[in-house]
Amino acid sequence: MKSQELKLQPGDSPQPLYVQIRDTLRRNILEGGYSPHERLPSENALMKSFGVSRITIRQALRDLHNEGLVFSAQGKGTFVSKPKAVQNVQRLQGFGEAMAAQGYEATARLLSIQECKPGKAVAAALGLRSGDAVVEVKRVRYLNREPVSLESSYFPMDIGRRLFGQDLSGDIFPMLENRFAIPLGAANIAIDSTLCDEETRQHLNLGMGEPILRVERLTYDRAGRPVDFEYLCFRGDAFKYQFRVDRKSEES
Repeated sequence: MKSQELKLQPGDSPQPLYVQIRDTLRRNILEGGYSPHERLPSENALMKSFGVSRITIRQALRDLHNEGLVFSAQGKGTFVSKPKAVQNVQRLQGFGEAMAAQGYEATARLLSIQECKPGKAVAAALGLRSGDAVVEVKRVRYLNREPVSLESSYFPMDIGRRLFGQDLSGDIFPMLENRFAIPLGAANIAIDSTLCDEETRQHLNLGMGEPILRVERLTYDRAGRPVDFEYLCFRGDAFKYQFRVDRKSEES
């Protein structure tokens, strides 16, 4: 990457210098200016390129570390991380919606869509009666064209049957809201770690028995009806959920 691409022009932005530098480096990383595991310029080189102090460069790099975009190797420098999806769960968003906001390309490949009898956990989550069927949608999700998750989604029949013949290469949430007029309200999310099975291993290019992050998400419409239950199995090195929790005083 040419050094002039990293220069800042004085007065261009009201943002602090470290924020401008962080955003410049982030943009170059996300747009492919640096490849995964490529070494960033040294602190001295960045100081010279941007015309700032070492502490300013370190503040920018610290933020990139916290975002998971870079990592450091003792005595060797700072390197670009393999793309890792970070989804903030303060808002109910589909994978594509969350990733697009961060500048990533997120797509899906449909593996299967079928009517089936649900297992007990799925039936209980969706509040189904004995004998009720569901529509199961299985997809592989890609981040910057790399497979990062295997999704198994289950819908009540009146919703699921409308998914047949639809383009399922993107998020289903916007489709439910905009095309099917189902306003989404909230979701219950549970997260654990487990070992990948053969199906997950094949689709996510993992070794047999490697750990994965498994997310169970039950989504409700605004009237409180469960409309979508999902098992989301993520590569452990490709995804993390981010939470914010507040501690309120006893007086509040």
